[in-house]
Amino acid sequence: MAPLREVPRVGRQLLSSASHLRPCAPGIHRYASTETTAFAIPDIEADSSLATPIVTRDGTKMVDPRKRASRRTHELPHERYRFHAPKFYRGPLHPIQPLPSSDPTARDFSPGPFNLPRLKQTYQSTIASDIMTMMYQHTPPGTPDKPERIRLREWDESSPYMKNRPKRGPRGSDVLFPLEKSIDWRNIPEIHAVHLAMYIPLAKRNFDHIIVGRSVLRSITGVRSTQTTTKASVAQWGIVKGDRSGVKCSIFGNQAYEFIDKTIHLVFPKIKEWKGIRGTTGDSTGNIGFGLEPQDMQHFPEVEAAYSMYPAKMIPGCRIVLETTAKSDRHARVLCKALGIPFYGKVVD
Repeated sequence: MAPLREVPRVGRQLLSSASHLRPCAPGIHRYASTETTAFAIPDIEADSSLATPIVTRDGTKMVDPRKRASRRTHELPHERYRFHAPKFYRGPLHPIQPLPSSDPTARDFSPGPFNLPRLKQTYQSTIASDIMTMMYQHTPPGTPDKPERIRLREWDESSPYMKNRPKRGPRGSDVLFPLEKSIDWRNIPEIHAVHLAMYIPLAKRNFDHIIVGRSVLRSITGVRSTQTTTKASVAQWGIVKGDRSGVKCSIFGNQAYEFIDKTIHLVFPKIKEWKGIRGTTGDSTGNIGFGLEPQDMQHFPEVEAAYSMYPAKMIPGCRIVLETTAKSDRHARVLCKALGIPFYGKVVD
């Protein structure tokens, strides 16, 4: 009888729990997914640009510039009212200062750089620091300075006419060469320019030699060369003052590094039994010079690629001078060795 008595109680609990349920919305019932409508995904761009109408000249409103200028009530500012970069730099206190060189409207603006030569990048990343490390000389604290070398000679007082005279220059030359300072981070030597010159004595009789020499220089350097003439007359050599004698050119910056890179890695290895550059070369001011024979000029890639265009017997030799920022031949030679230029023979500093 006890289970029968509990039946009404269980029924009341079921009815009370079912009273809390709410009817569900249609389409969310279980096993009723086929009855729901598919969810539509709108396009990101409803209208395509290809559907826009094509603008024709007839539908465009054209404005005549002359009529527009005639209807203008005020005049545009004159050229004299615009800012012009000054021609000269008159100091930091002048009210008108020149624009920075990076401004396209500046007078000294030069576009670029458009490329970074491989040899220059190697110099900036490796060679410069290596030169500064190799040339470092440690000086312990308290070491007295070396006495400065006397470069100007004084007059003796054996005669009253020698008093209050200016000092004389060094023996053998009146030119004072720059002083060699120790290399540090402020004066690491680098390539400043490369000067090329061709002496063509046969150009006096045949102008075609000048044309060939100029074309060869133009192809290997990329700059326009100038014609040189003799400055004095020499009867023994048959030279008359004013006669054409050759061509020359100078290259700076990235072009100089590209030319040196090309000469070191493409021209020098192809020269037969080439020992290097003489150790005695130099002008005591940091400039190194060397020469190439006429048969060596064909090793430049620009000449080698079109060798049939140049008369082989008319290609002249070339004299090359590397102008560096070094103050002595010793520092310039260190730079050349770091770049890959060998030296042989007796070394003269």
